[in-house]
Amino acid sequence: MSYATKADLGGQPGFGKVVPEAEGELFHADWEPRALALVLAMGATGSWNIDASRSVRETLPDYGELSYYQIWLRALEQLMLQRGQLFPDEIASGEVSHAAAPVARVLRAADVQSVLAKGSPAERPAPAPARFALGQKVRMHLGKVDHHTRLPAYVQGKRGTIVHVHGAHVFADTNAQGLGEQPQWLYTVEFDEAELWGDDAPRQNLSVSVDAWESYLEAVA
Repeated sequence: MSYATKADLGGQPGFGKVVPEAEGELFHADWEPRALALVLAMGATGSWNIDASRSVRETLPDYGELSYYQIWLRALEQLMLQRGQLFPDEIASGEVSHAAAPVARVLRAADVQSVLAKGSPAERPAPAPARFALGQKVRMHLGKVDHHTRLPAYVQGKRGTIVHVHGAHVFADTNAQGLGEQPQWLYTVEFDEAELWGDDAPRQNLSVSVDAWESYLEAVA
C-alpha cells in the first residue's frame, strides 16, 4: 500500500504512521506513469468531472488495499464501464474488442502541457452572502449521508474556528452526482488536537485545518 493512501484514511486507527517519501519520488513501477496518462487523457474528454472521479475513487470497496495509482486505474475502469466506453471482456483480455465510444474532446500530445497549466478553476460567483465569518466558532455536520461527501469522517460533529473565507466554489458533493455545481461558500476550519482526539491527542500544541463547504457547518455559541 502506498503511503499516500494511508494518509487519505486520516483519523482511522490501524494504518500505522505516515512515512514521508523522498521529494520528487513520483512513481514506484513502470506502469504508473502510463496509468496517470490514461486518467488525464480520459478526464480531458469531458466524459465526467473531477468530483465524479474522486467520488468513484474514494468509494472503491477495496480502497484501503490499493496503492495510489491502483486506485486511479480502478476508478477509471469503473467510470468508463458506466458510460459504455469500456467492457468487462476488454478488461479481462487487455484488448479492445468493441467500437470506440464517441467523446466530446480529445487531448492531443502537443496540448498536454498547456491544458494542465490552465487547470479547471472551481471558484464561482457567490449565490448569497456568506453565513459565517472569520474567527467564528462552528460545528461540523454529524451523521451519515446517502452519497459520497468530501467532509472527512474524523471531523464530523467536532467544533472548530474559521480561519479563512475562500469565496464560493463548486460544491463537490452535488457535482459528483450530476446534480450541478450548486456553488457554496468555502471555509478553512481549524481544529485543536484535543477536540479531534481527546485523551489520545499527542498534546504537542498541534492543530488540523480542513476546507469545508457552508452546508457542512453550523454555528455554535
